[in-house]
Amino acid sequence: MLLLAGVVLAWFYRTPIQGYAGTGAAVAARSGCSCRHVAGRSLEDCEKDFEPGMEAVFLSEDEEERSVTAYVPLVASETARFREGYGCVLEPWDG
Repeated sequence: MLLLAGVVLAWFYRTPIQGYAGTGAAVAARSGCSCRHVAGRSLEDCEKDFEPGMEAVFLSEDEEERSVTAYVPLVASETARFREGYGCVLEPWDG
């Protein structure tokens, strides 16, 4: 019964959850990209800069593309790419 209530609540609040997760992923991607490709720190070290409450956001890196993707599993994903002269910019949203 408790599981059913959790599923119903998650479905009811899916839009706000996706919005917050997308925003968190975008912030993490941009910060992680800047930390990695502008400051030159390791990706693991960059994750230490996350604010409390961002434990569900994970980072992955594509060294060849000089990009960092932040994702909340099954909910949201955003990518920031380093552009010479501009720093790290978010990829266009396709949603």
